[in-house]
Amino acid sequence: MVELVLSGQTEAFEPLVTPYKKLLLTIAYRLSRNAEEAKEISQETLLRAFRYLRSFDRKRSFKNWLLQIEMNAWRASSKRGADEATLRELAANAHPENPEARQTGDEVRSQVLSCLDGLSPREKEVFLLRDIEEMSIKETAQISRTSAMAVRVHLSRARQKIRERVKERFPELLGGSR
Repeated sequence: MVELVLSGQTEAFEPLVTPYKKLLLTIAYRLSRNAEEAKEISQETLLRAFRYLRSFDRKRSFKNWLLQIEMNAWRASSKRGADEATLRELAANAHPENPEARQTGDEVRSQVLSCLDGLSPREKEVFLLRDIEEMSIKETAQISRTSAMAVRVHLSRARQKIRERVKERFPELLGGSR
């Protein structure tokens, strides 16, 4: 499909990106918490993807390339940043099959994600991609346009900050008492 678009058959772009439109819009909304801004970010992502399709490395995942473009579009948008409610919503969407485990998991996720204040935008971004979206270190690094080592550092800092806040606010989650 990429080759078709690059050879001048621009109508092939639509079927190329259609499988990813919902994902792009969902992630844009989770990042911006605003439906209109999410639409703008998604649209800008698709425009940039079309504009820079020649630079796409066919050895890479097309999905990850689109997500990298989306992260760049989000960073460039006027209202920047993923807030705690966004990350709580993301965590709530990752449910185990067992209803009791799901309820307990939701409560724990909600409590942990309420502790995200104080994270830098990069730490939140890495935490979102790695721990919530469950992407690999390599994928997270590609999307964030940073090194795998930087992802590990930001993720480690984010997890440490979250652990400290959980310990302060919800010690029972760590096996302690209030």
